[in-house]
Amino acid sequence: MKEQKIKARKSALIPLIVFIAIYLGAGITLQIKGVDMAFYQFPSPVAIVIGIVVAFFLFKGTMEEKFSLFAKGCGDENVLTMCFIYLFAGAFARVASDMGGVDSVVNLGLSVIPPQYIPAGLFVISAFIAVATGSSMGTISAIGVIAVAISEKAGLNGALVIAAIVGGAMFGDNLSMISDTTIAATRTQGVEMSDKFKVNLTIAIPPAVLTFLLLLIFGKPEVIIPVESLDFQVVKMIPYIIVLVLAIIGFNVFITLGLGIVVAGAIGIFYGDLNILTWAQGVYNGFTSMTEIFLLSLFAGGLAYMVTQNGGLEWLIEKIKKLIRGERSAEVGIAAIASLADCAIANNTIAIIITGPIAKELCESYRVDPRKSASLLDIWACVFQGLIPYGAQILLAISLTAGTSLKVSPLDLIPLLWYQMLLAVFAIISIFIPYDRLLIKKRPWDFTI
Repeated sequence: MKEQKIKARKSALIPLIVFIAIYLGAGITLQIKGVDMAFYQFPSPVAIVIGIVVAFFLFKGTMEEKFSLFAKGCGDENVLTMCFIYLFAGAFARVASDMGGVDSVVNLGLSVIPPQYIPAGLFVISAFIAVATGSSMGTISAIGVIAVAISEKAGLNGALVIAAIVGGAMFGDNLSMISDTTIAATRTQGVEMSDKFKVNLTIAIPPAVLTFLLLLIFGKPEVIIPVESLDFQVVKMIPYIIVLVLAIIGFNVFITLGLGIVVAGAIGIFYGDLNILTWAQGVYNGFTSMTEIFLLSLFAGGLAYMVTQNGGLEWLIEKIKKLIRGERSAEVGIAAIASLADCAIANNTIAIIITGPIAKELCESYRVDPRKSASLLDIWACVFQGLIPYGAQILLAISLTAGTSLKVSPLDLIPLLWYQMLLAVFAIISIFIPYDRLLIKKRPWDFTI
């Protein structure tokens, strides 16, 4: 049976607009008024629930049909995977901290790396780990806690350090051969991963180098706080080493974080910092520390699916297609479709999967090299996934600063996301000055196949 085409409807975007308006509007208003932790005052899960209620009133169908759509979106594999990563990351962070691991790693870092080089170093480390693992979320969860603690003790700009980690994580997620986004982009466009990697690399390297240099220049704190004690125990760093090594090898993120939780607990119990009861409490407290982001991601998955199935995303795509006239404008269209889809869905993998067939159609109609379209899909979904304040990566990174003296908000973070902004600039340049084709020009794409 042929699948029924979704009818484009502009009104289907209203629930999403309501959520974004409430979430950002409340945060920005309170920030302007000088309210402390402005973006934490109006709970984001409540904001999105209001959008969901609007969707239930606005969309056609019975209550059962609408709830079925919502539940299907919440139960999407990608959504649930993100939610469980939050829980495991929270548990690992709490247990490792309770047994003294954070203090040991922080003191070691401060004794080896000068404070002015820490942001740039964390950017490179995050990029390396994300390329190896294909997971920006796993990368942020693996080193975010350490980075936050180092920032506090070294007197660094916490927002800049968090921005460096998110930027490096998005660089690696975009380029990794095992990333979900790479797999989705290459499969929908019908190209080899190695070809997409070559095109993508030529676009991503210049902004990465510039970001590294900017972090070297602006990463130095105004006043370097002297650290009296730099005592550390190497054995208490083992959980972090295990998590990082397994992540680089490519182990499943759940096995990696789960093993980290167990090893951190065992070391804590052996040295008397924990017992079975306090270890279990630490795991649970780690879970509950991620409640807000867990609920937001779960509800966002349901709302995004309802919006998509009722034609909101289709309307955006149709509007963009009307503006396309040739190869260059087709590439701009592919970039715009991927960007808007990610802004609407807040999941770069799903955004690529949804817009991939449209991009493929544009390639065939306007003779856009599919290797370029695969790169554009991945790059632009990456750019906005790493910029939108309600995206999983930024939410996770900011949540790691909760309860600390850093108090990083989206408004603090977004202006410092230099890599994502520079990547967007170079991606635009590559459309009008296709320098990225140097590595594949010897093998022009055969559009007759």
